[in-house]
Amino acid sequence: MQRFDYFIRRLLLVIPTFLGVTLVVFALIQFVPGGPVEQAMLQMRGIGSGEGGAIAADGGAISPEMRRQLEAHYGFDQPFFKRYFTWLVTHRMGLTMPSYRFPDRTAWQLIRRRFPVSLIFGLTGFLLSYLVCIPLGIAKALRHGSRFDIASSIIVFTGYAIPVVAFGMLLKVLFAGTVDRYWDILPLGGLQSEHYYTLSAFGRIVDRARHMLLPVLCYVIGNFAVLTLLMKNSLFDQISADYVRTVLAKGGSFKRAVWRHALRNALIPIATGFGGILTVMFAGAVIIEQIFEIPGMGRLSLESIVTRDYPVFMATLALTAILGMLGNILSDLAYLLIDPRITFMKSQ
Repeated sequence: MQRFDYFIRRLLLVIPTFLGVTLVVFALIQFVPGGPVEQAMLQMRGIGSGEGGAIAADGGAISPEMRRQLEAHYGFDQPFFKRYFTWLVTHRMGLTMPSYRFPDRTAWQLIRRRFPVSLIFGLTGFLLSYLVCIPLGIAKALRHGSRFDIASSIIVFTGYAIPVVAFGMLLKVLFAGTVDRYWDILPLGGLQSEHYYTLSAFGRIVDRARHMLLPVLCYVIGNFAVLTLLMKNSLFDQISADYVRTVLAKGGSFKRAVWRHALRNALIPIATGFGGILTVMFAGAVIIEQIFEIPGMGRLSLESIVTRDYPVFMATLALTAILGMLGNILSDLAYLLIDPRITFMKSQ
């Protein structure tokens, strides 16, 4: 019952936390220069809109009346809290607001097209990270100080030291280069080939896998070293604990002590990242999607920031905040599933 109350309180705290995050960001974007009003004024002066840009009637000057009309068009003439209430309630966290860049589409229509792409790449990278790092960390803990442990540590730290940008460009040069001395065996970027829909079912799977291979490697490399060493150190500490020696003293085998007792406790620190499965489509995706030209959520978020497309940016932020907070609750639930003895209540 106490655990149930704890999770109810955590769920209820999502509401004020969400309001606080979105309210602060919503306030900040009101004062960021280069907003939609300023961009519209530049286009009216013919700046940044090409040779065919519209020119104001008086040769480029924007009258105060024209500026007020632009502010009214974008809703900046309303009081701050009224604008926030309109965004939050009327437009459902901005999901139904028209995009500034694409007025014929709402923020949700743009997000809905990008969401599955980032979800596929994010889930694949997330699952591969845990499927590889947990067994590797266990093997390193059981063979601590061996040649395998030293060699794998060198590889892990080398990969961790390489920035994602450099690692992604290196992969593109090596495996998707156009120079004869490199292996031109994988596509430069994108989600699928131009002739994707003319392929057979198996051909589509192969084509999608070829496009996903390099970006997924970049997803994995970011968490590879942290997860591996966290798993190794956690299990190594548990192996040295008193209860493991007690199992051995009672005649239990080392294998039983590790796999039946130490491993479950060692997985508790790893469970902190399980909640990240809800935000894998946002975390670290901006750089990777830019490098490999993937039309995902990260790239959409970056484009909306650069172009001051506030409806899309705020809608993306709202979804990220909600999923992030729910992910933290999921991490706490993972704690309980791994070790039911854990309690989140304060000791009396």
